[in-house]
Amino acid sequence: MSELRDPRVLFAAERTLLAWNRTSLSLIAFGFIVERAGLLIHAIAPAMANTAQIRLTFWLGLVFIALGSFASAYSARQYSTVLRTLAPTEYPLGYSARWGLAVNYIVALLGLLLIFALLGWRLL
Repeated sequence: MSELRDPRVLFAAERTLLAWNRTSLSLIAFGFIVERAGLLIHAIAPAMANTAQIRLTFWLGLVFIALGSFASAYSARQYSTVLRTLAPTEYPLGYSARWGLAVNYIVALLGLLLIFALLGWRLL
C-alpha cells in the first residue's frame, strides 16, 4: 500500500498504463500489416510469392496481434493491482480511474476478435 497520500502516484500509474496501451495497439496494427503483406506480395508479383511465404506472414502477423492483445490485458491487470494499493486520499475528487482499464480490456478483446476473424477468413 502506498503511504505517500499523493495523487501523482495514481497519475504515474495511469501514464504507464497508457504507454502500454499505445504499445499494444502498435503491435496489433503491425501484426495486421504483416498478416496482409503476404497477400500484397501475391497481388503485386504472383510469380515471386510462394505458399510458404504467404503462410509465414499470416502466422507471424497473428503472433504479433496476439502479443499486442496479451500486452493490453496484462497491463490492465497490473494497473488494477496498483489501484487496489492506493488509499482513497490518492484519488482526486470525482476522478474515475477505471476508464483506462476498460479501454485496455476492450483493446485486448478486439485484438482477439481480429485473430478469430482472420482465422475464419483464412479457413474459407
